[in-house]
Amino acid sequence: MFSKPKPTDTPTPPKSASSPASSDASKAPVSPATATAPKAKPPASTLSADLTIKGNIRTTGDINVLGNIDGDIRAHLLTIGEGATVKGEVVADDIVVNGRVVGRVRGLKVRLTSTAQVEGDIIHKTIAIESGAHFEGSVQRQEDPLSGNGKTTATAKATVS
Repeated sequence: MFSKPKPTDTPTPPKSASSPASSDASKAPVSPATATAPKAKPPASTLSADLTIKGNIRTTGDINVLGNIDGDIRAHLLTIGEGATVKGEVVADDIVVNGRVVGRVRGLKVRLTSTAQVEGDIIHKTIAIESGAHFEGSVQRQEDPLSGNGKTTATAKATVS
């Protein structure tokens, strides 16, 4: 009823004489390395607890801060560890604060955990503040907080302990 076709049974497409350049390109072997495959996301950079940096940090990747930074940080995902201190502006798509920030925080998604200490203004699209977090400053919701000139939809001054 069913039969497996023999190698001689498969028809070969006719060769076109009208475009010799395209026939040369079709003969080139396609290897998996030349195909466009999505790049693997690199792991987050970790700034260890014994590290102190004076200066600005900028990356399109992720950063875990466990030490002390005296300068501004711009990243994709920024996690500030429980014993870490950042003195400067932090800007990222996603910010998780477990430690201390003295300066402005701007992010699409900002989360202050119960061990967070923030002294400065927070400009965000979405925010979560856990019970026990210490925050002194103002909170502003903007549609695009990363640009720095977005439309403000709500403003509040708060001290949370």
